[in-house]
Amino acid sequence: MTDYSEEQRNELEALESIYPDSFTVLSESPPSFTITVTSEAGENDETVQTTLKFTYSEKYPDEAPLYEIFSQENLEDNDVSDILKLLALQAEENLGMVMIFTLVTAVQEKLNEIVDQIKTRREEEKKQKEKEAEEAEKKLFHGTPVTIENFLSWKAKFDAELLEMKKKRMKEEEQAGKNKLSGKQLFETDHNLDTSDIQFLEDAGNNVEVDESLFQEMDDLELDDAEDDPDYNPVAPGSDSD
Repeated sequence: MTDYSEEQRNELEALESIYPDSFTVLSESPPSFTITVTSEAGENDETVQTTLKFTYSEKYPDEAPLYEIFSQENLEDNDVSDILKLLALQAEENLGMVMIFTLVTAVQEKLNEIVDQIKTRREEEKKQKEKEAEEAEKKLFHGTPVTIENFLSWKAKFDAELLEMKKKRMKEEEQAGKNKLSGKQLFETDHNLDTSDIQFLEDAGNNVEVDESLFQEMDDLELDDAEDDPDYNPVAPGSDSD
């Protein structure tokens, strides 16, 4: 007959010596304890961690122990789910043998994988951001490739803006035409225009300047003298001698 209590007691002593800093007994009946498992340090010394709680069933190790995630750090919900599935699989495969060390080792390896996945995911995110920045820079210098679709979209927008500008200009011209006065209306509204020319001459007075250079060449003009005309008749009708 198997002495389950003896096997459980021996395993507890072994676990306490293997995990002196992370093994904690919660109760003795039924035997219950926790073991904290931490991954190896990843990028920037980042780690993930979980504390596993185990409780021996009456016939352990012929029956699987009870287990749960007691606490965790930096794990996603899907990571927790994967760890629980891993524990179930390992417990099933190791029935009949003390298995806590095996379960903890499997979880340790899983946490290391998670850290590697975090590193890979961050590297991919970094590459994606660099790619997006590079594509944005290319668009800045090379512009957007012209396709039929974006050209038609641009043309429709351009035509609409052009039509709006024409309507606005026509409206402004129409308004300006309404506000423009005819010559008659100007005289009717401003009586100073009636005497503006006369006032100009009065203001000028005797200060009207004449450009004498316009008359300097008068002496060089060949003007016909009436007395030099052989047909001139001073007593002819219409002459000045009368």
